[in-house]
Amino acid sequence: MSDFVIPPPAIAAVPVDGGGHFPVRRIFCVGRNYAEHAREMGADPDRELPFFFCKPADALVTGGAAMPYPPMSSSLHHEMELVVAIGTGGADIPEASALSHVWGYAAGLDMTRRDLQNQAKKEGKPWDMGKGFDHSAPIGTMIPAARFPAPTRGAIELKVNGAVRQSSDLSKLIWSVAETIAYLSRLVTLAPGDLIFTGTPEGVAAVMRGDVLEGSVAGVGTVRTVIS
Repeated sequence: MSDFVIPPPAIAAVPVDGGGHFPVRRIFCVGRNYAEHAREMGADPDRELPFFFCKPADALVTGGAAMPYPPMSSSLHHEMELVVAIGTGGADIPEASALSHVWGYAAGLDMTRRDLQNQAKKEGKPWDMGKGFDHSAPIGTMIPAARFPAPTRGAIELKVNGAVRQSSDLSKLIWSVAETIAYLSRLVTLAPGDLIFTGTPEGVAAVMRGDVLEGSVAGVGTVRTVIS
């Protein structure tokens, strides 16, 4: 007999290429980790240490399912990203060994209620409702790290209705995957099941109901959703 007073929530998980699922504990997202995106958001990319925000694990949208247009917003933006899945946790992880803590990688979208985020910034309030809302993290199938051992370069792209919106290369990350893991592990103890969305390149823009979003990261895979 269970000791829970209500049924426990389902475990959020990402399908793995080849079978099985990766269970998700937490989702961390890196802000402004490509120089041109930082500039288009009005920031100076040369003067920032990494900073992070979170999404709830159940914000994931998997299997190419549709993403409902969120309430309380009229400015929903796409942000195409490489996602890192932590398989071995730790604190104060050295940069030199950081990639050994990675279980796998996926292509993902950090969807953003930009109007709510901008208003929160203006008022000095948290971004939570601009970033961590329901269905705000579409993600593709995950691949084991052995198939993508050195995530230092490779094309990252997003198409909306077949037209390219975002196009860059992982080599343009301000903070590399290894550096990001090492720095984040100084702030929190990373644990198996944690995901890290590593930041988006320039070209973020609004989407509308009916838009088809198709993203890719070379060597990793794709992510697809329709805004419903």
